Formats: sequence, structure tokens, C-alpha cells
Amino acid sequence: MKTKTLQVTDDDMRPKYDFTSGVRGKYARELRKNGYTIRVYNADGTFTETRVLGEKTVVLEPDVSEYFPDSQAVNHALRALLSVVPEKRKAAARKGRVTRDRRTVPKNRARV
Repeated sequence: MKTKTLQVTDDDMRPKYDFTSGVRGKYARELRKNGYTIRVYNADGTFTETRVLGEKTVVLEPDVSEYFPDSQAVNHALRALLSVVPEKRKAAARKGRVTRDRRTVPKNRARV
């Protein structure tokens, strides 16, 4: 099916603005990944702001965020946690699947 190109006859753009070499969606991937802010200004001088979260954005619950003053502290804690993860689990996580230890242990006996 052929698509029709919309021809604009009422052109308000000045001739000095040339968008023929523009790239459509140049920053779309980056914005989708990292998020962006929409700010709407009102006539009375106030504005409303909405934050659109990106795919890489992680939001901490308030009780958890009390322990981490900034993203550097969160990254440090997560790296410390990852250092104790067994290598076998890391490899499975990289492949997109997490394996579980299938051995069963009676409730009153501890693993050795």
C-alpha cells in the first residue's frame, strides 16, 4: 500500500530555515532509555512538571532510599552484593535465565 506525502501549502516558515538535511528521531532512543521531563507553563507564570521515566530508570521506595543518599551509594551496595553471587548464577543471568539449586533440604536440617 502506497502512503501519501502531506503537502503543506500554507508555509509559515521563513526561507532561511532549512530542514532538508534533518534526521527524524535522532534523539528518540536516548530519550526512551534515560527518560525526559515535560514542563507546561501557565499564563500566570507557574508551571507543571511531569517526569517520564526511561527504561534504565530505577525508582527506590521511600524506606529504601533513606539508606542511600545518592546513586553512587546504591551502585556501591549493589556491587558488593554482586561480589558474593556465585559465578554459575552470574553466567546464567547473563544468558537471561537464573538457575536455582534444586536440592531439597528438610526444614529441621541445615545444609553442609
